[in-house]
Amino acid sequence: MEADWPKGYKTTRRPWVTVLDKMIATDLLKTLFSVWTVIVVIVVSRKFIKILDKAVEGHVSNETLLTILGLRTITSSISLLPAATFMALLMVLGRLYKDQEMSAIAAAGGGAGTLYRAVFLLIFPLSIITLGLSLYVSPWAENKIQGIINQDEQSSDIRGIAAGKFSEYSRGDLVFYVENITPDQKMHSVFMQHRKKNKLSIINAEHARFDDLPEGRYIVFEKGERIQGHPGSFNYVVEEFNEYALKIKEKALSTFVTPSGLDSAKLWKSSVKKEIAELQSRLVTPLGILLLGFIAVPLSRISPRGGVYGSMLLGFLIYFSYGNLSNVAQSWVIKGSIANWPGIFWVNLVLFVIGLVFLANWYGFRWLILTIRQRASK
Repeated sequence: MEADWPKGYKTTRRPWVTVLDKMIATDLLKTLFSVWTVIVVIVVSRKFIKILDKAVEGHVSNETLLTILGLRTITSSISLLPAATFMALLMVLGRLYKDQEMSAIAAAGGGAGTLYRAVFLLIFPLSIITLGLSLYVSPWAENKIQGIINQDEQSSDIRGIAAGKFSEYSRGDLVFYVENITPDQKMHSVFMQHRKKNKLSIINAEHARFDDLPEGRYIVFEKGERIQGHPGSFNYVVEEFNEYALKIKEKALSTFVTPSGLDSAKLWKSSVKKEIAELQSRLVTPLGILLLGFIAVPLSRISPRGGVYGSMLLGFLIYFSYGNLSNVAQSWVIKGSIANWPGIFWVNLVLFVIGLVFLANWYGFRWLILTIRQRASK
């Protein structure tokens, strides 16, 4: 029987983005956002504790505390993108195996290429965005943090005063105690001990306050007495006063910035090993997203019966080994133990080779050998 259709037959091209691509990319994006949020909260919480310790010690002012926390969140969020992406990929692909959706994809003729197209539909743009964030946004945030901390160090000797506790400054040469602080920042029942060379000065006052004058910042004591002399000697001076002002010496503003806070354009032209290693670490962040995405597809197939988290243990081992080797390689570049280039990029080459091994295991080593022999014979 012959089929005769007057209008003929129409063939349509396969869409560049299929329904399967959209499904996997959407699920991956949702999982990535959830995993990324959890990791950032955990890491930033630990860093916030360290910032609070500096605030208690007086090295960071209360006014800049939240600003530093926000900037730290930016830098941590960028550096944790490769880890969050890797974990999200293993979870999403592992869930596809658990729900037998991978069997349906394979039955329809889909293979590793199908998964790679869906995965890199999200991973590739994400790596481009991460490259910009790592080269420009992260150094900007780190530079702001260091600038704020350097500025706060100017007045660190009079910060951190709290009611009901002794506060030490200048390596113990200055001891301050306040019994109560009112909402207008006026201190009551104040005790101060100041040691300068061999002289010891003690001030007891009913009240004290800070005054910012054109000549500088002063702490003004009201209605008290000042005792000055040498410890162990009876030769000392006692003075009573209604008001006594002591100028607070500010430290010189430090302009030192670590390589992590330098502009990327400057690092490209630099020949200093620390700055070269810093530039390489910024480039490794987006590159790590691509390589970990490449290795996650075959890795998720290693233990399909293990459920969603079947390959997570091996994934954690690979990621932490990759991260530690990158840190070791960066220290080697700084010390000059290895050449500046390729520098730490050899670790990424090792990761790429591991991905090729997992991908070969996907198709089977025997099949690959036979295919290579057949093509070589032709």
